Amino acid sequence: MSPYPRLLRAIVLSVALGVPAVVGATPANATSATCPVVYWGSLPKVAEPSGPTESIFDVRTGQHTCYDRLVVDVGGSGPVGYNVSYVDDVFVDASGSVVPLAGGAKIRIVVRAPSYDVDTGQITYDPNDQGRSPQQLTNVTGYRTFRQVAFAGSFERQTTLGLGVRAKLPMRAFVLSGPGTGQRLVVDVAHQWGSF
Repeated sequence: MSPYPRLLRAIVLSVALGVPAVVGATPANATSATCPVVYWGSLPKVAEPSGPTESIFDVRTGQHTCYDRLVVDVGGSGPVGYNVSYVDDVFVDASGSVVPLAGGAKIRIVVRAPSYDVDTGQITYDPNDQGRSPQQLTNVTGYRTFRQVAFAGSFERQTTLGLGVRAKLPMRAFVLSGPGTGQRLVVDVAHQWGSF
């Protein structure tokens, strides 16, 4: 029996019940882990803040079995707003210059938090201070999906990042508590579509 009718029923049921569809599948090349079929899609992920947000203080990445992850650390406990979407080009805040990005697709990540203290104007996140290039915030060599993470500026209380990825793949974005009293915006981009 084809797995597609079961999969279709799971999708329809999840939409009707308002819960995400997650169906387990074993990849052909699995070692000890399996990746679920997750319907993140490639549409924009947006959350508007309901109040002021603290400043960002770090950007980091990591590799996982099913996806590559980008994390933006934000101070304070205020709500973190964001807009994460596939775009034709990412532009530098204020100047409008195109940010060159490696990969077959580009994701613009707008964090509704500045990279500076709004009261004092002091910079809270500067890639150069951390020994990083604004064109390559983290080393993503060997990542399955990520190709480049670039800083596109911070202007009018928001910070823009460019994420070059291998292809237009499923993604998700959400906010977690920590580290410490802060929060972190998480952007995951899957290694491939469908079951893997």
